[in-house]
Amino acid sequence: MEPTEYMNSEWKHIETQSPGVVTVWSDIGCPWASLALHVLHARARERGVGLTVDHRAFPLELFNRIPTPRSIVESEVVAIAGVAPDLGWRLWPGPESTYPVTTLPAMEAVQAAKAPDVGGLSGSDELDGALRRAFYEQGRCVSIHPVILEVAEECPGVDAEALERALATGRGRAEVYSQWRTASGPDVQGSPHLFAQGWAEHNPGVRYHWTAPPPEGGFPRFETYDPMWADTLIDTLSTKE
Repeated sequence: MEPTEYMNSEWKHIETQSPGVVTVWSDIGCPWASLALHVLHARARERGVGLTVDHRAFPLELFNRIPTPRSIVESEVVAIAGVAPDLGWRLWPGPESTYPVTTLPAMEAVQAAKAPDVGGLSGSDELDGALRRAFYEQGRCVSIHPVILEVAEECPGVDAEALERALATGRGRAEVYSQWRTASGPDVQGSPHLFAQGWAEHNPGVRYHWTAPPPEGGFPRFETYDPMWADTLIDTLSTKE
């Protein structure tokens, strides 16, 4: 998903600081990002490969200055779930009043979870995945701290009490805004954009187009879908270690 007010076809690689780390720029409310992360983690598990993911925020609502329209998200959910039913996604099951109007608090929690006393990179990645499942599979409002903390309690690698203390002092907010400013440059094309040393791709494995400009009633239509990009990335990581 690209922000409606930001497109730039010229970009440079943003290298990770450490070999073997995948840096993922994304918004938790972006279905394409959740697909990419699901494919990458699933393939790594199948191959028995450890994976280190450093999440960076690409907050669409800050780029676009509006909440991400539910109609766009649900159109993308339907299209993606049709080609990847193993995701277990469903349309929002609850009343409209409980639909997340913002994903900033969830992305802030993922950044706050990077602190060693909360979970580190592994705990942050675990929380990111759990928040995405809470939204796309379980219909939970990840806009509010009580739900975010409930999800954190379900993550063995996250100290939910430490995360609560961190969020109470505003940890994670500055990181999200700093990452937004970085992503406003030419290097990051949209959500998701994945980087590793010597490898980078925006929305990997997917080519699609909208049948009409959203939100005017169009739908995303897949042109190609190839999840084998994940093997290429994993092979790249193994050669860098």
